[in-house]
Amino acid sequence: MIFKRHPLNPLLLAAGLLTTGSAVQAQASSIPGRPPSLGWQACQAIKDDAGTQLACYQQWAESQLPANTPPTSMASTPADPATGAVATQILLLPSLNTEAPDGKPIGCRNIQYSELSRFWELQRGTDCDTFSIRGYRPMSLSFVMSGGVNPPPSIGAGTPPDYRHAETKIQLSVRTKVAKGLIKSGDAEDDDQDSLWFGYSQQSYWQLFSGNISRPFRTTDHEPEIIYIYPHQIALPGGWNYRLSGVGLVHQSNGQSEQLSRSWNRSYLMGAAEKVLGPESSLRLQGRIWDRLRESAADDDNPGIENYIGRAEINGTWQINKANTLGVTLRHSLHREAKGSTRIDWMMAPAASPNYTGLRYHVQLFTGYGDSLLDYNKRRNVLSVGLSLVDW
Repeated sequence: MIFKRHPLNPLLLAAGLLTTGSAVQAQASSIPGRPPSLGWQACQAIKDDAGTQLACYQQWAESQLPANTPPTSMASTPADPATGAVATQILLLPSLNTEAPDGKPIGCRNIQYSELSRFWELQRGTDCDTFSIRGYRPMSLSFVMSGGVNPPPSIGAGTPPDYRHAETKIQLSVRTKVAKGLIKSGDAEDDDQDSLWFGYSQQSYWQLFSGNISRPFRTTDHEPEIIYIYPHQIALPGGWNYRLSGVGLVHQSNGQSEQLSRSWNRSYLMGAAEKVLGPESSLRLQGRIWDRLRESAADDDNPGIENYIGRAEINGTWQINKANTLGVTLRHSLHREAKGSTRIDWMMAPAASPNYTGLRYHVQLFTGYGDSLLDYNKRRNVLSVGLSLVDW
């Protein structure tokens, strides 16, 4: 609707003021002890009775509201039993809902749905719309101690940098839903809907404690990916529920060129199931199997990388309670040499923020291959301790 501005007509303005003043004066005369006046000035003139003055202000305020607006309510505090004084009236304002304009909880934060449903927005009631930025993997800052590090590929006869085993790790990870309801959708809140996502993760190892070599970033891995998620609600034995299938395409690179380059491309299939244990407790299982997109021998920066990092992984997560989460991720090469890795994660919410701020204390133990692309063919044991921000 478009409103046009018109010059004020002094006669119309004066008539409106007189009309309003008459109405307020009529209301003022209905309250005992109120002197004849106009508007709130009449209430201001009442000095000897606080209760009458407050009621006057309330009536004047209600007279300014549109006709279809429900009146605000008044409540009284209990009278003082010792003195028997008249209770003071308290103005009760309408409550405000800060979740969403329609008064409903924001979909991907609506705890009436399961963790998997909220994370991947599997149902219409968990939808947070397209192109909103959400967390993917934990965003973390950690102190790291490892059993050793790989020097970068040497060029010429230069001396490899003197890297320390103690360093810091920074991980950034975000995603956004770019499309929804492509194949599966419905009108009810509990109806499933499929979705297409774009994600980006970045992991850096920073030699913060190596002042003698200017504290360089030892390596940084970039990992953009596209994921398609198709929801299910298939009951499984033992109270489990198979919730989704997916396909993805991922590129991982250290952003370097020539001999320094480490990169590969994969396509993968994934699936996930969950079991609800209680209002704030659940179990989740997610599996992925991937295939490396072939490259020519001249372009292959990481010969046999899938024999080290693996060809499949399974992740199990136990949401112990609202504040504590324990996760285990196993990767396997599906090869006779049986290489891969094991990662254990424990996250705990700070006691000062029990209402899910997303901030977590994070302890991680990694053993195996592929902690970073630079170290893909070096077995490492890595302990990380720090802070993480999970899906905010």
